Amino acid sequence: MAFDVQAVRAEFPILLRHVHGKPLVYLDSAASAQKPRAVIEAMTRAMEHSYANVHRGLHTLANETTDAYEGARSKIAGFIGADPHEIVFTKGGTEAVNLVASGIGASLQPGDEIVLSEMEHHANIVPWHFLRERKGVVLKWVPVTDDGRLDLEAYQDLLGPKTRLVALSHMSNVLGTINDAKALARMAHEAGALVLFDGCQAIVHKPVDVKDIDADFYVFSGHKLYGPTGIGILYGKAERLAALPPYQGGGEMIATVTRDEITYADPPHRFEAGTPPILEAIGLGAAVDWLAAQDREAIAAHEHRLYARVRDRLAGANWLKVIGEAPGKGAILSFTVDGAHAHDVAQILDRYGVAVRAGTHCAEPLMRRFGVSSSARASFALYNTEDEADAFVDALTKTQAFFA
Repeated sequence: MAFDVQAVRAEFPILLRHVHGKPLVYLDSAASAQKPRAVIEAMTRAMEHSYANVHRGLHTLANETTDAYEGARSKIAGFIGADPHEIVFTKGGTEAVNLVASGIGASLQPGDEIVLSEMEHHANIVPWHFLRERKGVVLKWVPVTDDGRLDLEAYQDLLGPKTRLVALSHMSNVLGTINDAKALARMAHEAGALVLFDGCQAIVHKPVDVKDIDADFYVFSGHKLYGPTGIGILYGKAERLAALPPYQGGGEMIATVTRDEITYADPPHRFEAGTPPILEAIGLGAAVDWLAAQDREAIAAHEHRLYARVRDRLAGANWLKVIGEAPGKGAILSFTVDGAHAHDVAQILDRYGVAVRAGTHCAEPLMRRFGVSSSARASFALYNTEDEADAFVDALTKTQAFFA
């Protein structure tokens, strides 16, 4: 059955908007995706009909809200092939990485090594720099090839007896490169290291089975997955979570508190101090339900058709430099225009109703790797159309004329 993009678009109210008198062409989903009615309505329904704090009361509303909150945990676990007790709610993918870094950092010694790559988002760089600054940990960097792939030979050479953790992107937010997570995890484990994957982009565009990958930790955010902001997920193998000390202190994460000592709750609640993002978790559960009901293979094919259409139409544009052309990459186009700053390109495209990202995309080491200070990025999602792909190319061609 053909992918019905118009039926999908009808579920996203914001896509009816006009910007500067032009129909909105939203190509910034890699930064944050729009929300379907299913998510909007689930959160509204929770606020209007059944809201209270979770785990705290025995009254009807508290029980209903707790069931919805923990039900969302179970939905998300099923979505990635995990068990519910292996799912920790955080405020985003960034906090999920920080939680792991804080916990693992407690046991690291000076000279211990963490392997990253040049394509990482700052969220998967800065927390490990904290450990470099505060614990004397050594950061090792996997280089990126000219077409945007990880150099696997270099990766293998970086793994050694001092490697404690490998933290890598499953899919690059700039290049669109999709890394072979299963192979990367196998190589890390053979070296005796744990592995964490930043799945914030990959989870949106392809099915993820954390058990099949054999990830020790896998993190992603809700707002890129057609869910709300303020919610993220840390998956951790049960034994890995059990070995981590608490990240924050407060209510819910304890078993007992006395004047002389405290004992901690078991994971995942050990890592969810205070009132959690209840409505956001419910919204993310609705997003996962909505996306799971779609044909993921058809979505991926649709997104790749849009990317290929744009690339074909821009094939002769000698004023355009594309960053990242790895085989099998996702539908993300990062580029520079000769003689133009990326911010100017994005602002002019906006006048045509086209929304793209511009800047370093929180990936400064990668920008330096490719010799640019910034780039523009068009990212395609399931609700984009061929007409929008054409509108982007037409607007970009007109934009380039300003700088010719």
